[in-house]
Amino acid sequence: MRARSVGALGAALLVAALSGCGASGSGDEPQKATSTPDAPATTPTAAPLPAGTATPPGTLLVADFGGDTVSFIDPARGPFASVKVGTAPYGLAVGADGRAWVATAEGVAIVDTRTRANLGRVPYRTESGPVTDGEYRGGGMGIALAPDGKRAYVGVNVPDGNGALEVIDTATRQVVDTVPVGRRPFDVDVSRDGAEVYATNHDSFDVTAVDARTLDARRHEVAPYGTEGGLGSWLKPHYAVVREDGRLLLPFEGERLAVLDPRTGRVAIEEMTANTHQHGAALTPDGTLLVVGTGPIGSADEDPSLTIRTKDGRERVVPLTGPHEDVAVSKDGRTAYVTGGFTRSGYWDGITVVDIATGETRRLAGGERPLGAAVL
Repeated sequence: MRARSVGALGAALLVAALSGCGASGSGDEPQKATSTPDAPATTPTAAPLPAGTATPPGTLLVADFGGDTVSFIDPARGPFASVKVGTAPYGLAVGADGRAWVATAEGVAIVDTRTRANLGRVPYRTESGPVTDGEYRGGGMGIALAPDGKRAYVGVNVPDGNGALEVIDTATRQVVDTVPVGRRPFDVDVSRDGAEVYATNHDSFDVTAVDARTLDARRHEVAPYGTEGGLGSWLKPHYAVVREDGRLLLPFEGERLAVLDPRTGRVAIEEMTANTHQHGAALTPDGTLLVVGTGPIGSADEDPSLTIRTKDGRERVVPLTGPHEDVAVSKDGRTAYVTGGFTRSGYWDGITVVDIATGETRRLAGGERPLGAAVL
C-alpha cells in the first residue's frame, strides 16, 4: 500500500473542494457524459411482460436516479418494465414479502415487485428543502429493512446540515421516529440480529450507530486518512457492509479497508490493492466482499474496477469500462450487477454484469442512471 501524507493532500483536496463527492452541495450538477466508453450498452431491451404476469425470480430492480422510476431488468436481456416512484430515487430495499421500499427526494415509495405496482409513498418527517434531483438533492439516500420486515430505516439528507434517520412502521406505512445523524447519510445498514442500525455519513466522516429498541445513538469517526479538508475532502466513507461478526467494512480509495467495531468505536485498517476511488459495496453469501471502484478521483490513480475480496483478504481486481456506483449480488453468489449511475459525471444508463468466478464482464442496458439495486 502506498503511503499518503494527509498534510500534503490537504492543499490539493481544497483545490477540488467544491466538486464531486468531496463537496456538500456547492456548484451545479455536472452534465451527463454521452461519448464512449460511457455509451449505452449494446444488449437489446427485453419485451414487456403481459399484464398480470408475475415478475420472474432473479429479476434486477434498480433505482433510476436520473428519472422518477424504478426499472425491472431481465439479467440476460435488459429492462422490461418500470414503475413511477418519485423524483431521483437513490437507494432501495426489498423485503421477503416482495415489497420494495425506495428512497426518493419526495418520500419513501412502496412498490409491489411481484405485480409491478406503486402502493403509495411515505412522506418524510424531516424538512429537507425543495424537491430537486442531482447528487446533492435533499431527501432519502441509504435505506434498509429490519430482518423481520417490521421497520424500514431511511437516511434523509438535509442540504448544508446534518441529516436524520427516519424509522418507518411498514404495517402502518408511517414515520414513527426520527434520529439525528451526520451529514449526507449515503448508506444505511442493519445488524444481522436487527438490534442496531448504522448510517454512514459521508460529509461528517462518521457512522451513527442507533439502538433499534431505544433509538439511543452513538457517533463513530471513520477517517483512515484524517479529516483534513473538511467538506472538500475526497477521503470520506461512502458505503458499508455488516460482516458476520457484526463489524462494519468501509472501503477507501482502493487502499484501505476500515473495519469498525460499532460496540467500541475502534477502527482497524486492512490493506486494499485497487487504488481507485471507491463507492458501493456488497457481500456475497459466502462472505466475499465486492467493492465498486469509480476511477481516478481525488487521491486515486487507477480506472474503474470491481474488487473481489475473499474473507482472508485476498483480492482480484476486475477492470470496468466507465464509472459505476453500486453493486448487487445474485442469490447464488455467482454474479455481480454493477450499476452505471455514478453520482458524479461520466455516469451511463446501464449495468455491468460480472461473473465473480472468472471476472468476465458484459454490459446490459438498464434504466436511467441506475443507482441502488437489488435482485428479486
